Amino acid sequence: MDLKILHSFLPHTDPEAAITFYRDVLGFEVRNDVGYEGMRWITVGPAGQPDTSIVLTPPAVDPGITEDERRTILEMMAKGTYATVVLQTDDLDGLFERLQATDAEVIQEPIDQPYGIRDCAFRDPSGNHIRINQAS
Repeated sequence: MDLKILHSFLPHTDPEAAITFYRDVLGFEVRNDVGYEGMRWITVGPAGQPDTSIVLTPPAVDPGITEDERRTILEMMAKGTYATVVLQTDDLDGLFERLQATDAEVIQEPIDQPYGIRDCAFRDPSGNHIRINQAS
């Protein structure tokens, strides 16, 4: 059996800000942008990795979610505690400088972690936690 990660999902609160961040700041391709009843699902991914994507979704659109749960999700997104994605780069310091020059909220500057990686962290425009590791 051969399994691959195809899509991962992150919520967004502002589709235009999400596109600007993932396309213009991180350099991802916008692969799909689908609207339905005033909402948008945006698929982005790194160039050269067509089989791996992040789907930026409207938050809490599952019909099984209660209004209380929806409010909790939006509160957690605003605090940056709802969703996380970990990315990898060959030039962490260069990418950090590029991200720092934007409106991205810095959570952690580049640091050598005691468990053997060098990484930094940001929040995207919707509050999602974005960790970036230095490739070995």
